[in-house]
Amino acid sequence: MKHSVRTIASLVVLFSLLSPVGRASELVIGQPASATAMDPGFLKEAATLVDNIFDTLVLRDADMQLQPGLATAWKALDTTTWQFDLRQGVTFTNGEPVNAAAVKFSIDRILDPANKAPTISYIRTIASVEVTGDYQVRIHTQGPDPLLPTRMSRYPTYIVPPAYVSRVGAAEFARKPIGSGAYILKEFIPDERVVMQANPNYWRGKPTIDQVIWRPIPEATARITALLTGEVQLVDGVPANLVPTLQNKPGIRLEQVKGGGLTLYLGLKNNQKPLDDVRVRQAISLALNRQAYTSQLLHNFGTPTGTLPRPKDFGYLDIPAPKQDIAKAKALLREAGYPDGFSLKFQAPRRYIASAEVAQAIVQDLAAVGINAQLDVPEWSVYTQQVASGKQAELYMLAWGSTQTLDADAALYPVLHSGEPYSTVNAPELDTLLNDSRATVDSQKREQILHKIQQWVAEQQPLIPLYREDSLYAGSDKLHFTGRADARIPLFDLTLP
Repeated sequence: MKHSVRTIASLVVLFSLLSPVGRASELVIGQPASATAMDPGFLKEAATLVDNIFDTLVLRDADMQLQPGLATAWKALDTTTWQFDLRQGVTFTNGEPVNAAAVKFSIDRILDPANKAPTISYIRTIASVEVTGDYQVRIHTQGPDPLLPTRMSRYPTYIVPPAYVSRVGAAEFARKPIGSGAYILKEFIPDERVVMQANPNYWRGKPTIDQVIWRPIPEATARITALLTGEVQLVDGVPANLVPTLQNKPGIRLEQVKGGGLTLYLGLKNNQKPLDDVRVRQAISLALNRQAYTSQLLHNFGTPTGTLPRPKDFGYLDIPAPKQDIAKAKALLREAGYPDGFSLKFQAPRRYIASAEVAQAIVQDLAAVGINAQLDVPEWSVYTQQVASGKQAELYMLAWGSTQTLDADAALYPVLHSGEPYSTVNAPELDTLLNDSRATVDSQKREQILHKIQQWVAEQQPLIPLYREDSLYAGSDKLHFTGRADARIPLFDLTLP
């Protein structure tokens, strides 16, 4: 790593001599991973790219307040019916109208069990979508759902063109998507680049940046080098250990959103021995030195936590991260019948801040209590497919967030409720609490239920929260960009001189 830092430092002089590669109307963004598909309803990764190609009925402003999007107004007609009035005159970039039929089609394809949408957890409360006019829909829910307007603000409720999707099929649409958003996809070459062109007919007005190129640069040092040499103007996912290299560098601006990243956790296949024993799960949690991970490996750009939601989420309960206790962990293993420990497979990606290094530290911590964790670090594109299909190892590292709704529900339900695509938990008592939290309209009562869920998870450890990442970006000081609590990079709001 010292060699990498010296390499970057030596490039600072070169950077100062170079003129920007991109024109004022072109922006190049370096990312830690490549997009694998671009169907907004079937995402297995962050929505950063598709946010800019598609629209939703509801938008969030910079203060995270809900604002009209493709819907100009919405209201609850009764406890299970919401009416949305749609913006007229909007078209997809292929000319199809954005109307009530498109809204119904877009939501129905996610709800259809035959399609096995990995994002269905977020909108499973929806029973049906009724077209009540060319530009009006009524969304009926299974029961009261106070979050319904919020669910219409991000994945998987992007609106897609029915005729085009039906004609080309799901696989082709994921490669060559068409939306009504601020940008049009011009080129998508996995592991190489995604090129977007400004939509001149966008209903909010033409974006100021004509072309945006997203470049996957998995190796951290190479990503920062690309910024320093002017090859990219914005880096998403700055490695924490390289932040000192960028501080106070002419022409570079760092952007940190405290706690704005994902929450890292260890998933466990609760139905497999020995992970079906709560004492074993508790022992694994107590073996971990979360404080060391965040201070030494994340350089304090992360916060240990005992729960999945974030402080800004509705329903968040401040549960401190358990402190490492090797003696107690060993005692629990003996009590569970594993005095000599056991072996298990462990998977972790390189996708998050120092996540592969944290995984190595976890292996060492588990070894200290007699657990032999056999670590595998697969490529991100492979790993996302494994996790979504339940083919990952019995112990695995993943990150989850609540940026879809800024509500604890988004951080809890999809990874804890039995039968959900990203859940390896099956606990009827927990399912009841999760269901009740979605059907309770009274905010105070609902908050209490969300607190109970987090307390239950802290006691039973069906999964093991580790820490919350900060969001770290670095970019040219000529680029107007501000990090957001919902982790979006809204190209429409970005400007270059």
